[in-house]
Amino acid sequence: MPSAARAGAYLTVDLHAVRANYRHLRTLGAGVQRSAECGAVLKADAYGLGMAPVAAALVAEGCRTFFTAHLDEGMRLRTMVPPEATIYVMHGVMPGAARDCLAHDLVPVLNDPGQLDEWRALARETGRVLPAALQFDTGMARMGLAGADVERLRQDPAWLDGVRPQLIMSHLACADEAQHPLNARQCQRFDAVRALFPGVPASLANSSGVFLGPAFHHELLRPGAALYGIHPQPGGVNPLAQAVSLAARVVQLRSIDAGDIVGYGARYVAPGPRRIATIAIGYADGWLRALSGRSYAYVDGVAVPFVGTVSMDSITLDVTGVQEERIAPGQSVDLLCAQQTVDDVAAQAGTIGYEVLTRLGSRFYRQYIGL
Repeated sequence: MPSAARAGAYLTVDLHAVRANYRHLRTLGAGVQRSAECGAVLKADAYGLGMAPVAAALVAEGCRTFFTAHLDEGMRLRTMVPPEATIYVMHGVMPGAARDCLAHDLVPVLNDPGQLDEWRALARETGRVLPAALQFDTGMARMGLAGADVERLRQDPAWLDGVRPQLIMSHLACADEAQHPLNARQCQRFDAVRALFPGVPASLANSSGVFLGPAFHHELLRPGAALYGIHPQPGGVNPLAQAVSLAARVVQLRSIDAGDIVGYGARYVAPGPRRIATIAIGYADGWLRALSGRSYAYVDGVAVPFVGTVSMDSITLDVTGVQEERIAPGQSVDLLCAQQTVDDVAAQAGTIGYEVLTRLGSRFYRQYIGL
């Protein structure tokens, strides 16, 4: 990580906000008749925020169930959480990787017959009954055991010999659209499947699914993006705290005249005299090229527009309306702040907040509040 003095941009992660978001989600799972445990998804380096500090913050809040996407992520996380914590690897076991999963006390999420057979083979080889999560496709057609596999399990329970299911799960396709009819259909299909596994905990609610209500909560919630402040149900007020802020430093200021061109492709031509600030961040840092001409930075809370094309390492801003003493080389402008959230930036780029967060680069100076 670059030093604070040398860095071109600063990323601040508020671990107090991450913890507050976790507590809020856990409270939503605390139903009257039953309470759902709240886990945490830390894949993609905790959605770009940093797995180690985020894991420590969540452990301090009492979280003991975690999810990663890849086996290597799970192996890394195992060194960061208490020995009793459960870590699920959502991509399951790749051919030849089952022994590594077992050696690091990770629980694979088995998604297809090949993964199930791979895990059963290791169980036979080791003479053990091995724990696993079973994922079922209930309408997303991405990952999970299919309808034919469910029928085989119904007809042939011995197919699970050597495997101890400790979690049944599926994934919602449209949870961020609360009224989408697929949500109810997936929940009904999931409840039908889980009836085959009496007494085994179940998990359906991802970040947005937590906000669909108790029917979707089952025994385990598994929020990811919501922990980091991404809006779970776009359109209303976000009930979660933004956990990241981002500022970039000014490299150069210049004055240009009417007709002068700024940036690659000559896409911006100055309509009159302008002051242009170049800041030290670009698409190599995850600040999407699609934001060209669509986004803003903020100087003391005042919006200044992107002009020209977002470059690999720099972005140009029109700071004509900013008083000269308020901006100079070396000073910072805000990109993620109270005036502009991750979801705002995502909307400007035509994408989702998940992509904005997970693209955050390695060249920032990172600082953590509440570490």
